[in-house]
Amino acid sequence: MSIPIPFSPAPRLLLGPGPSDAHPNVLRAMMTPLLGHLDPQFLQLMNANQEMLRSVFLTKNLLTFPISATGSAGMETCLVNLLEPGDKVTICVKGFFGLRIVDMAQRLGAQVNVLEQTWGKVFDLNLIRESLQRERPKLLAIVQAETSTGAWQPIEELGQLCHEFDTLLMVDAVTALGCVPVRVDDWQIDAIYSCSQKGLGCPPGLAPVSFSPRAVEAMEKRRSKVPNWYLDLSLIRRYLTTDRMYHHTLPITMNYALHEGLRLILEEGLETRWERHQHNHRALKAGLQAMGLTYTAQEGHQLPQLNAVRIPDGVDDAAGRKMLLEEFGIEVGGGLGELKGKAWRIGLMGYNSRPAVVLLALAALEQVLTKLGAKVPPGAGVAAANQVYLA
Repeated sequence: MSIPIPFSPAPRLLLGPGPSDAHPNVLRAMMTPLLGHLDPQFLQLMNANQEMLRSVFLTKNLLTFPISATGSAGMETCLVNLLEPGDKVTICVKGFFGLRIVDMAQRLGAQVNVLEQTWGKVFDLNLIRESLQRERPKLLAIVQAETSTGAWQPIEELGQLCHEFDTLLMVDAVTALGCVPVRVDDWQIDAIYSCSQKGLGCPPGLAPVSFSPRAVEAMEKRRSKVPNWYLDLSLIRRYLTTDRMYHHTLPITMNYALHEGLRLILEEGLETRWERHQHNHRALKAGLQAMGLTYTAQEGHQLPQLNAVRIPDGVDDAAGRKMLLEEFGIEVGGGLGELKGKAWRIGLMGYNSRPAVVLLALAALEQVLTKLGAKVPPGAGVAAANQVYLA
């Protein structure tokens, strides 16, 4: 076979549901020379990453660290360590990623009770209370930021509610961390996972997790061995402690990236970062609405970092996304599950949540929609966004 030329892709602006564009400082950090995964310098970096993750998760949990895999492995890590065959688990499903939790829990032999809500809506606390009172599960699992619909689930009071029924609370913060408030200790969350490629401004490859003392106690009381060797925290914890018992070779370069990504978050400040995402969301939302687009998530519960909008009647989903990609170098996500072919998902996460990105995206969308037959008031989207920025 002939030797291929070096891979050199055309530049893209990643405005889909993830990955998002990594911060330039993060990419520079990834050029740092490699160290061994047991090198004293790298162990110092591991400790620093754990400490910064605690600050970003707003927790004092000792068992807080990045899993060496993507966000779905964070989900599986929580489930395989906390659930055993026959354990009761209640899973709140209001979109595609709630369904993924169901699939994983069923594979583990758990007794799964599915609590369903219409896609795009969020769960009422009273409905969850009734289910907990009836089922008395070991674990309740819920997605804070449902990536498939753009719905933002309130979870502030959920931990306290779960603990009334001696239930562990597991939260999917894959699209939440680094974009919107996540307060692990204040909200009494027992197990939480996220990813590196969205709000943290890094490439995909790591899944930050954190476990409360209650969750650790539950792991230590297991009757059976964790069925997944790679994600067995009883083994990984020995690597994270002073014993430094070898478990697996960590992705060195991705840990460099995470270190810089977390450092930038703390340098900006969590409150400032959350407000930045809100401000750019308000501008994008004003522009999208001025062009006649409506959100799939219910009003008052729309994620600032993941804007899921319904595709106008008569506009072809795939043709629109292809045009954005080929003519403007902009990637947006298509719909999943019930919203397949019916919605576009526009991400403003981490480094990409800035005015220049919002204005470019709105201008490109106007051209695409117009070419595909939608009636869009010329310049309305950019003008509406500018009104937000100039207010």
